[in-house]
Amino acid sequence: MTEPTSILPCASAATWGPAIDEAVHALSRGALVVVPTDTVYGLAADAFNPAAVAALLSAKGRGRQMPPPVLVPDARTLDGLATSVSDDVRALVAGFWPGGLTIICRAHSSLAWDFGDTGGTVAIRMPDHPAALALLARTGPLAVSSANVTGQPAALSAEAAFAQLGGSVAVYLDSGRAPGGVASTIVDATGDALRLVRSGAISLEQLQSVVSIDDPGEASAS
Repeated sequence: MTEPTSILPCASAATWGPAIDEAVHALSRGALVVVPTDTVYGLAADAFNPAAVAALLSAKGRGRQMPPPVLVPDARTLDGLATSVSDDVRALVAGFWPGGLTIICRAHSSLAWDFGDTGGTVAIRMPDHPAALALLARTGPLAVSSANVTGQPAALSAEAAFAQLGGSVAVYLDSGRAPGGVASTIVDATGDALRLVRSGAISLEQLQSVVSIDDPGEASAS
């Protein structure tokens, strides 16, 4: 059953309190929320509520073979979610968080969540957007994927997200046009060497100025 949908302004910290409150309450009920980020708008669910994560995948038209990433409020959260974090990963975090870099790590086996067929991994990012960070500070880690139906363009505004996702989302946080407009870059840190999975907001050249990263070929943001 879907809930009544609200589109709430959250462009200013001086006035976004009620909008953030409503988003927090919706997430705590297992409902979905669209949140602005520094890259594109994201579709968010309580990371520790398997039914909510399943609803997120359903809204996007995805199966369990495409698990969502996790957004975190602070770089220190990394060690609470991931195990065997290498010095290279810490260097990437220091250089590009908050920002448009998602890092795939080995997840702690004790975490009580179900993102789908993850193979024991988790993709983690700290966004560089004040409204997103204000929400995450209240909720802790959230399962967040781009706010679009799979195969359609990523939403750059709350209105564009609503046009695709409609009533499957309880709250849309509207902060105007997403400043980045390009999905995050994804790096896989679960193997012996770091590997570029998807090019995006941060270029391979920027990453390689900090650490060595394998590029298996041109990767496209989706």
